[in-house]
Amino acid sequence: MRFARFVHAGGVSFGVVEGAEGEGLTIAEIDSLPFAKVTFTGQRWALADVRLLAPIFASKVIGVGRNYADHAAELGNEVPKEPLIFLKPSTSVIGPNDAIRLPPQSKRVEEEAELAVVIGASGARRVDRAGAEQAIFGYTIANDVTARDLQRSDPQWTRAKGFDSFCPVGPWITTGLDVSDVEIRCEVGRNPDAMEMRQIGRTKDMVFDIPTLVSYVSHVMTLLPGDIILTGTPAGVSELTAGDFCSISIQGIGELRNPVVSLE
Repeated sequence: MRFARFVHAGGVSFGVVEGAEGEGLTIAEIDSLPFAKVTFTGQRWALADVRLLAPIFASKVIGVGRNYADHAAELGNEVPKEPLIFLKPSTSVIGPNDAIRLPPQSKRVEEEAELAVVIGASGARRVDRAGAEQAIFGYTIANDVTARDLQRSDPQWTRAKGFDSFCPVGPWITTGLDVSDVEIRCEVGRNPDAMEMRQIGRTKDMVFDIPTLVSYVSHVMTLLPGDIILTGTPAGVSELTAGDFCSISIQGIGELRNPVVSLE
């Protein structure tokens, strides 16, 4: 199923996206969080008539650095011997079509296309691989936007990764998907109908697979329902400039698109 959070004439709701890509998608409202038993309210809208938000509330977003060998190499880094994790604040999260805002403190901001894991109702605390798999609710798309110059200059990555709008997430959460080998691609351009390919990779090339990541993080911090783990980015990261559109697609999930604007 595909779970989304959206704004409609009556307020904000969670819903299930119905229909096949390329057709007129609809969204059917549910009466609870996606983790609960799905009960439909009977309200339904055309997807084009609502505004999608980030699909879930996350108490925290955990990033994983250098989890693709080609990306580590392009930045001149070695592949870590164990997962390299960092935090992005919940205030960095935005939804589909929301603007990535370039801060004046940075001279070079880059995109990082990533598969994101959403933790389910049970949460996860010190789980093994089997427990990690049970803790996963579904998957979505994320952009780990990074101020690359600040990442290089600061001893920690908090500032480089933590600006408001530096974590677009969406368009929805897809459940029941095998993500062991799916394509991730990122396109950037001034014309949303004529984009330039920047990144393309496959999840099979992760250094640490998803159960390993979830288990590892759960031995550091308790994962709560809705928490998001970003699983790393393939090679090809490049500069974002005001006026760009950034589109990230993951096979089996969909597309996350955001405009880029200057904060000044």
